[in-house]
Amino acid sequence: MSSIAIMLLVLSAFVHAGWNLVSKRQHPSASFFLVANLAGTFLLAPSLLLNGNLVVLYMPAQIWAFLLASGFFLALYYISLAGAYRAADMSVAYPLARSSPVIVVAFVTMMMGRGDQISPGCVAGIILVVSGCFLIPLQRLGDLRLNNYVNATCGLALLAAIGTSGYSIVDDEALRQLRTQAILGKTQTTLVYACLESLFASIWLFLFVTLRPDGRSSLNQLLRSKKHDAVFAVVAGFAISLAYILVLISLAFADNVSYIVGFRQLCVPLGAILGIGILKEVPHLPKIAGVIIMFAGLVWVALG
Repeated sequence: MSSIAIMLLVLSAFVHAGWNLVSKRQHPSASFFLVANLAGTFLLAPSLLLNGNLVVLYMPAQIWAFLLASGFFLALYYISLAGAYRAADMSVAYPLARSSPVIVVAFVTMMMGRGDQISPGCVAGIILVVSGCFLIPLQRLGDLRLNNYVNATCGLALLAAIGTSGYSIVDDEALRQLRTQAILGKTQTTLVYACLESLFASIWLFLFVTLRPDGRSSLNQLLRSKKHDAVFAVVAGFAISLAYILVLISLAFADNVSYIVGFRQLCVPLGAILGIGILKEVPHLPKIAGVIIMFAGLVWVALG
């Protein structure tokens, strides 16, 4: 993998951890991520305006169903992540939400009868990720009690992981089918699809926010805030899309996509470091050990 790809991926990891830091500091709600997601959709809109007519005209009907499902899972991820950030430290919620999808995807893969696609190296990495998940919520190594795991933080992080796993699995199949159409190049097709997915997620988020009285109140408060909360949401939205675009660009400078996946996991320790260093969260020993073990497991999964 070239030095350009490495620099792009490191920058993407910092941007990803950065938008999570911005979000955490704003005590986010579904309304916050609705505004953020709309901003991200706007940033991706040129790809749809320039190339969308070709893709949309020749897009199979099944892809629209995939977009509907993927948008739902993406909205679920944002809603759950917002709840996790309101309930816990970033250095706990971020690694759990970011890493747990590896476990969920592996479980779904086996349930679909594709267990032979999981290599021994992946299994070893998943075991490390699970071990790290058990350590991160603890304050002391001897605190292995059920109430440390059966709580709002872990539940919401798991729900966010289900959302991430859901849209990842759906996107993989949808993009495979779109690429066989050979309407546009891989990068252009992916950007158009990402814009449409973000648009569908915005629709789901809009419904979730506006159909509930507290959601409407939260959105109104966000837009009228004198603390410029809506501006922070827009910044987060731009950063979300920027991190994704940087990953797409890096694909052109790497021979093996597994290295891309592996390097992207750099954001896991970065997120924990930002939470501890900037938000002044307590660096409990099990938390630090869990993040390190989890990071090693994620890289092992990516390269296995």
